[in-house]
Amino acid sequence: MTTATTYDVAAVRADFPALRAGAAHFDGPGGSQVPRQVAHAVAATLGSPIANRGSVTEAERNADAVVVAARAAVADLAGGDPGGVVFGRSMTQLTYDLSRVLAAGWGPGDEVVVTRLDHDANVRPWVQAAAARGATVRWADLDPATGELAPEAVAAVLSDRTRLVAVTGASNLIGTRPDVPAITTLAHEVGALAYVDGVHLTAHAAVDVAALGADLYACSPYKFLGPHLGCVVAAPELLETLHPDKLLPSTDAVPERFELGTLPYELLAGTTAAVDYLAALGGADGDRRTRLVAGMAAVEAHEDRLRQRVEDAVDGLPGVTLWSRARHRTPTLLLTFADRPAAEVSRALAARGVNAPAGTFYAIEASRRLGLGDTGGLRVGMAPYTDDADVDRLLEGLREASA
Repeated sequence: MTTATTYDVAAVRADFPALRAGAAHFDGPGGSQVPRQVAHAVAATLGSPIANRGSVTEAERNADAVVVAARAAVADLAGGDPGGVVFGRSMTQLTYDLSRVLAAGWGPGDEVVVTRLDHDANVRPWVQAAAARGATVRWADLDPATGELAPEAVAAVLSDRTRLVAVTGASNLIGTRPDVPAITTLAHEVGALAYVDGVHLTAHAAVDVAALGADLYACSPYKFLGPHLGCVVAAPELLETLHPDKLLPSTDAVPERFELGTLPYELLAGTTAAVDYLAALGGADGDRRTRLVAGMAAVEAHEDRLRQRVEDAVDGLPGVTLWSRARHRTPTLLLTFADRPAAEVSRALAARGVNAPAGTFYAIEASRRLGLGDTGGLRVGMAPYTDDADVDRLLEGLREASA
């Protein structure tokens, strides 16, 4: 089994063709680089006989096999049921679709809870869906001093009229990992559903949707080494109770009833390859789920060590503020600078071949609550392929920027 002490980052890096261009990538929270195994899976699918799903021709069978394999892979990654895995163009698109379906049963007096910590993709769809139905939006607050979203902050805005609680598994802006099981338990105690945005969390830790208490768990393969699409994991029994608008001839079977049009088979094949890649980091023993848990534990330990290196170094830099302060957090740091805009520092780092973008990254409510307005800060994110040499280059650039 791979462990933190045996994690071979050099071997991992050798699998990523993009790294040959020479940049140090700290931009993974916006989308990771892709290993060659994923690129090959995408290309192989595009080059094979492919058609709409079926069982008569080879092309039909190929398409069906790709979809079945991708559902099984994502289910293993999240600890869910393959029959409850829904694919879509993006997490944002799927959340908008599901918000409209779920809100169809809301009305005046009903309430939905969103948080100041979340990416806007897990805020605005619910806010807009509630407005369309005359329901009330209640906000769970972020503590700007600590970066924490406490379960008590959610409890304070729950009532017996709460229909849904939308909460992030981890902040894509400052890395905060709230106590999701405690929050979803509170939601369930008042009879509400819990919609968990796992886009950022899934890239950095082993996920178990049952342990999290997520009724619907959304994530994006392109954040965990895969292609650009989104998926939602839910219990098939819950999906059976939901009836989205769809074309008359299209199947009403779950989960297909939520997937509008033909699926991108090549991207699904790439998703399976990404999951298999993460599983391989966990060694060769056990089934894929077991290897995924071990592999993500190894990734988490590797990234956390690098995060600590950056935090320790930044702590001594004059005029630099670190906003990622939560007790439990991903390796994602937000920095601001006393004497210059974060965007200027980002451009200076880019000139040195260090990719660390600046902005709010769609976590607009969190940025505003922290007092950073619509500007945000410089985001530094670790990935499975980040190594100490990357960190050295980053820190050198930050020291120069703060001098």
